[in-house]
Amino acid sequence: MALVAGSFVAIIAMAALSIDVGTLYQAKAEAQRAADAAALAGARTISISGITGDPTNGASDGSWGDICGSDTSPASVAAKNAGQQNLISGVVAPTINVYYGAGSTAATNLDCRNAGPNFAVNPVVTVTVQSANLPIFFARIFSLFGSNFSATTVGAKASAEVYNPSQSGVLASMIPVQPRCVKPLIVANKDPGNGGPLVDATGTIANPGISQLGSGVIGETFTIRADCWSTFTDCNPPDLAGGGHMIDNPPTAPTTTLLDYIPAFVNTNSGAVPACSSATVFQQAIGGCDQTTVYSCGVALATEADMTINPGGGSGTGDTATAAQCLTHSTGGADSLAGGTTPTFPFQIQAGAGNLLKNVGVNTGDTITSSSSIVTLPIGYFSSTGLAFGQNQPFVTIAGYLQVFVQSIDPPTGNMVVTVLNVAGCGNAVTSGTAYVTGTSPVPVRLITSP
Repeated sequence: MALVAGSFVAIIAMAALSIDVGTLYQAKAEAQRAADAAALAGARTISISGITGDPTNGASDGSWGDICGSDTSPASVAAKNAGQQNLISGVVAPTINVYYGAGSTAATNLDCRNAGPNFAVNPVVTVTVQSANLPIFFARIFSLFGSNFSATTVGAKASAEVYNPSQSGVLASMIPVQPRCVKPLIVANKDPGNGGPLVDATGTIANPGISQLGSGVIGETFTIRADCWSTFTDCNPPDLAGGGHMIDNPPTAPTTTLLDYIPAFVNTNSGAVPACSSATVFQQAIGGCDQTTVYSCGVALATEADMTINPGGGSGTGDTATAAQCLTHSTGGADSLAGGTTPTFPFQIQAGAGNLLKNVGVNTGDTITSSSSIVTLPIGYFSSTGLAFGQNQPFVTIAGYLQVFVQSIDPPTGNMVVTVLNVAGCGNAVTSGTAYVTGTSPVPVRLITSP
């Protein structure tokens, strides 16, 4: 009995120690989750700011500094907030540091303006998390520690990359992107504000820069409209012979505030579709997530348009307007950019009254980092003989993607006012068997931390 009683003491001691050691390992895993979330949040903020669309002037025109130039910049603050939402042993991590770098090199700069010119090619955000004085439970009964806390410190490190292939040729061979949930509105390869194409034949952004800080495509606000005759039930472009429409490469925009689009061919149902945009598969692809339709960026004439519908309508019941209103919750109050149709830089997204995050404590006007009003649009063009009047499903070449914020929707015409948040090109030398970088954004954000 004495032996059994003595062994119980040892067994209980080992069990208590194993439980507390287990909690320390759990704390290590929680610290890693906090670091992962923080790195992704910081990278996401960079992605929607358009830094990768400003590869030449960012260090000099102030745009980089406005986003990630200090410990209190938007990217750093977003990273720290995300990290602090992931508790470590039930408490907020007391030490979170955010660093910036370029490409695959180590991110060691607290100010991204010191990260070098390639920072705008593939920005990298690295976050370190540390938490000390972790709580103990059973072990303190045996006086293994002098208090309710151990002297152990857990730490974790994570790096996230913002990948824009438009300038990746500067560092290495270009790997094109192939985002998911792309909206089936193929816009012309034309920059309304600056003239010329949005992306050139190599995939490079033709007019890089932030428009609010001087010039460039990032931050431009214009109207996109269906390039169709409104009197037709299908999409017959009004001027197939030349000037002003999708047949040109690049087309000549009618004004500096308009960009034409034609509908893409969608032949299957989409996922996560709200009831207010489920009438047709085209509506579903706008209001929900179309994971099936592949927009093969850079592959000549690999994507189909669909001229059998007129997405703009003309009576307020067009597919584009109906589905876009549903997507952005505009009837209840859509999200907005600070500054409205003349947004201020750095871009700040403000929650609208219809934002579903209000169910978890987000109030109208709060700054948020994600919004259903941010959409991806393919940039396309036809060959000179690739479109004929009455042709149902002509093929189009996808030259890149626009990431835009939907500012407003005009139901009678189906027109949408949008602001450009980022641009990605893919070049004209991509083959159908090329491996793509995938994601939900044309400028994907991904963890690159080694296991």
